Amino acid sequence: MLARPKQIPDAPGSYQFKDEDGRVIYVGKARSLRARLSNYFADPRSLHPRTAQMMERAASVEWIVVQNDVEALMLEFSLIKTHRPRFNVRLVDDKSYPYLAVTVGEQWPRATVMRGAKRKETRYFGPYAHAYAIRETLDLLLRSFPIRTCSNAKMHRHELLGRPCLMFHIERCAAPCTKAIDKERYDELVEELMDFLEGDTKPVVRRLEEEMRSAAAELEFERAARLRDRLSSVRLAIERQQMVTDAPEDLDVVALAEDELVAAVQVLHIRRGRVVGRHGFVLEKVEPLTESQLVARVLEQHYAESPLGVPRTIIVPSEPEEAATYSRWLSETRGSKVAILVPKRGRRRQLLETAGQNAAEQLNRHRLRRSSDLTSRAVALEQLQEALDLREAPLRIECYDMSHLQGTDYVGSMVVLEDGLPKRSDYRRFKVTAVQGNDDYGAMREVLTRRLRHLRAEEGGEGEPAGEEEAADDLASLGRRRRPSRFAYPPQLLLIDGGKGQLNVAVSVLEELGLTEKVAVASLAKRLEEVYVPGRPEPVVVPRDSEAIYLLQQARDEAHRFAITFHRQLRNKRMTRSVLEGVPGLGPTRRKRLEKELGGVRAVQAASLEELRALSWLPDKVGEAVYDHLHSSGRTRMAGRVRSAS
Repeated sequence: MLARPKQIPDAPGSYQFKDEDGRVIYVGKARSLRARLSNYFADPRSLHPRTAQMMERAASVEWIVVQNDVEALMLEFSLIKTHRPRFNVRLVDDKSYPYLAVTVGEQWPRATVMRGAKRKETRYFGPYAHAYAIRETLDLLLRSFPIRTCSNAKMHRHELLGRPCLMFHIERCAAPCTKAIDKERYDELVEELMDFLEGDTKPVVRRLEEEMRSAAAELEFERAARLRDRLSSVRLAIERQQMVTDAPEDLDVVALAEDELVAAVQVLHIRRGRVVGRHGFVLEKVEPLTESQLVARVLEQHYAESPLGVPRTIIVPSEPEEAATYSRWLSETRGSKVAILVPKRGRRRQLLETAGQNAAEQLNRHRLRRSSDLTSRAVALEQLQEALDLREAPLRIECYDMSHLQGTDYVGSMVVLEDGLPKRSDYRRFKVTAVQGNDDYGAMREVLTRRLRHLRAEEGGEGEPAGEEEAADDLASLGRRRRPSRFAYPPQLLLIDGGKGQLNVAVSVLEELGLTEKVAVASLAKRLEEVYVPGRPEPVVVPRDSEAIYLLQQARDEAHRFAITFHRQLRNKRMTRSVLEGVPGLGPTRRKRLEKELGGVRAVQAASLEELRALSWLPDKVGEAVYDHLHSSGRTRMAGRVRSAS
């Protein structure tokens, strides 16, 4: 139930609108919750169309009071990240850009290419547009900063062998695995590499020039030639980092290009006057935003988790809404004052225009993709609604599939499509426990009952939680009641992979739980791509070349892939574990340590008897037993063939 304005506190905080299913559909922040929320309760005809649409879906509003507007900003971002509300501006181009990362938290840090979520105690440089650009740069720099690039498992293996890998022999690694370099000198190399990547190149060039001249003066011509080659590599790497400012300053340039639906954003990362990375993404404008408000959203989303940190200066096309709040927040994040500037002329204005051109090109590319994607998805949902005679377009589709091998490792999968797109955060997988042997109908009944019983429980009916597959999100720390898990959101269409038999199972489960009127159901048979619905003996006519049948096939194939993947994981895990089971003296703790230190079960199989005996913590008798167990019978060969067949 929506609150009255008098009930709303006149204090800073964050507010959340929810729909009738308890799902958060919009999150906002305000210096005064009462003043901001009162605007939403005006005449719907005076609201922006997107705001009016949100208010039509809203069934209740909640708020959380904080101490100041900076805390409200941080809380808003946290809630948006947790709930991903439908009506908040959100990132739709989630391409994972590659970074050059240095794992400073390890004893012997290594340089590597990383994507995805950022890890603690790791320094990131970039992002780069292509992974090959990082590898080329890293290959050039390893000549002068020979730090390791191998995995921890490979390093442990060469520690046990007592000899370095090929990278040492081609002078691309200092071989810390064999203690060919002491820890102090190795850490110096790591620091020099990171300084170089941050744009501090002069000390490195100066040191190499001095060492080269010194080697030549001492008639060490081979060493001088190697230093000359390293110096050439460093200079080539420097040329790739274009100097774009007159002074060695740290700043980010944020540029926008937008239309009514989306905004393309380009962020140029400049450190010590050189471009060290570029980040481009697209924001979907599902709420009405001015350019100032859009800049504020970009700053909030980008700098909350920026791997390169916050620079001293941020160049933007227009001053963000509540600029003082954002400046304070960024300054607290950095630990020193941060300036948000809108340049009118000069070199910084030229940089902003350059970034703006890149954003415009990105927007044009996104428009070409969007024009086809949005149209086809809308057509597919409309065709499904008409063909299956649904009350509304199936904005949320859940598809189920089973997987097993002669009745073993029986699993089920649930994949979710929202607005015609896969929503992987809502995928679920099930271990079937109550079915013996090959029984697809029984397995389908168990999976659907566990999922729909949880939905029934969330609605206040009889039922039990679904178990480990459900997502129980708790906001108790924020002083609010637990919100419904994503697992509890009702689908507009339940799609079953199979024919009439599987459909009848789904119908009976819905009838048992009293959900027949709430959830529509259909099945898609593999052989002829026939679509069945309850109450009709013949399949529904869905044209083979229609967008609707393509969407159903996409959901079915994704559910099949997800089920097969989970089934193979369980089967491989069971088979792989069996290789080392039964070895006298090798319990679970020793077996786990053995796999970890040698780099996995396959590495244990390939290890020689001398390598096993070299492990100081493993008794010689146990090492001999492991070797005999793996090589004195055909078990290893048989397990290998079974894994290959899977």
